[in-house]
Amino acid sequence: MSQNNQDKKNSARERLQAQRAKEKERERRGRQLKVAGAVVAVLAVAGGIGVWAASSGDDDSGSGKVALPKGTQDSDKPAVPVGKKEAPSTLTVWEDFRCPACAQFEKGFRGAVHELEDAGQLKTDYHLATIIDGSMGGKGSVTAANAALCAQDAGRFREYHDVLYENQPPEQQDRFSDKKYLIELAGKVNGLVSDSFTQCVNKGTYTDFVYKSNSAFTNSGHRGTPTVLLNGKNLAEDKNLTPDGLKQKVRDAAKDKKAGGAPGDKPSGARSGGGTAESGGGSAGASAGSSAGSSAGNASGHSAGAGTTAGAGHGAGTGHGAGAGTGHSAGASAGHTGRDADGSTDGRAPAP
Repeated sequence: MSQNNQDKKNSARERLQAQRAKEKERERRGRQLKVAGAVVAVLAVAGGIGVWAASSGDDDSGSGKVALPKGTQDSDKPAVPVGKKEAPSTLTVWEDFRCPACAQFEKGFRGAVHELEDAGQLKTDYHLATIIDGSMGGKGSVTAANAALCAQDAGRFREYHDVLYENQPPEQQDRFSDKKYLIELAGKVNGLVSDSFTQCVNKGTYTDFVYKSNSAFTNSGHRGTPTVLLNGKNLAEDKNLTPDGLKQKVRDAAKDKKAGGAPGDKPSGARSGGGTAESGGGSAGASAGSSAGSSAGNASGHSAGAGTTAGAGHGAGTGHGAGAGTGHSAGASAGHTGRDADGSTDGRAPAP
């Protein structure tokens, strides 16, 4: 055999080996997305609160003192407060800027939350998590959270917070890790872009604050994001919650406080307000505008459409809203193992 022919055979063999290596890598990534990618979405509340459970992001924070954004405090559960401190009700939100179900909740309930905050009836404590970085890879969760904290320094957290969710990329895409893109989005908020904001984003000034917050989430016992509590009560317990229902709960809590009771303890005969959907024949997921848009099972479940949802307990067939019939919610594809917030796998959908 001539040397030329031998070289051609060697070259062909090398190309074949390279192609096989690429295919194996593609298969490995597919398995990560399907099994360890933690696409465990459940329909927790038909009004729009979905749950996105995943392994926690890498926590690189040390035990030393962390830099604090303006208006925040160094505690075991770092948070960004929005609204008047003396508001009679507190909404606690654990969220991840890369989490699709978090965006679904924000888009559905944002108007009600802002209205209550502006009226002095509600204070919202935002706790930032990085679980999608841990499950999907990348740094978008922590980088976006840091940028939001830089906006807090400028007194523009709420506005920039909303812009991030309005421009949230698909969870498989780590576009929020691009600091230039985050600064570009800041241009949508009047008066936010400045040298100090840009420097804060580029330096990652509040990265340790974010990691500390994520550690608090990991240790909280909550199973996924968003986790939303009103005066300490998990709103996932109200299967038919709507924005109007949330407003009624806050009004009831204010009345209770004036009457000397604990917030959330309704007097006898008080109207609940949370048990009826706004439209769509009682299915909050069916009213795209007034009751959180399509159900979270539909929104967060799009990424689950590849067969990555946990098959037990919650989702299609439960009758909790329009999303349950779309095939996008958690129960639509059974049998894959999910990953909880602590990184463990047990094959069960997380409890809402």
